[in-house]
Amino acid sequence: MAQASQENGAVGVRMQGVSNIRIARPTIEVPMIGIIKREYEGFEPYITPTLDEVREVIGAGADIVAFDATDRTRPGGATVEEIIKTIRGAGRIAMADCSTAADAERALAAGAEIIATTLCGYTKQTAASPLPALGLVRELAALSGFVICEGGVARPEQVAEALHAGADAVVVGTAITNVDVLVGEFASAAAKRR
Repeated sequence: MAQASQENGAVGVRMQGVSNIRIARPTIEVPMIGIIKREYEGFEPYITPTLDEVREVIGAGADIVAFDATDRTRPGGATVEEIIKTIRGAGRIAMADCSTAADAERALAAGAEIIATTLCGYTKQTAASPLPALGLVRELAALSGFVICEGGVARPEQVAEALHAGADAVVVGTAITNVDVLVGEFASAAAKRR
């Protein structure tokens, strides 16, 4: 999927998991955002939540390391500042997955180069937020980082809306990668015609 995305105009890819990053790395020329989704009992952050996952993503070859930049407690107790320092110390770009503008401001102050709307709508504080989070895109665009709209982008026109709202780039995930849902939708439509 990453190679097909690159061949059809994607200017970057977001990869989940060390094995996926390693397998795709030799064929991907566009910037690769790496993450590890790992849940820890008793903790809410699960996107590259600890320094161990940060190091795993770096070791796998990602150019950019995305991580949960909320102020929620992480397993192992690492701070946003420590995570960013580790990423930048390895010569990689730090991408802060945020839920609010306050998350983005803290991450930028700590040295993150990219701020994203990834967690808006997925935290207790932002659970009722409409997606894609265009309001948050506008707030982040007023800050000094590179802004990525991510989360809830399901149609091509939403990409244009996000860019118009001030995003520098847009991540389209599930709408493209969730083959199970796409096949189910087509199969369901076919079944209704029988």
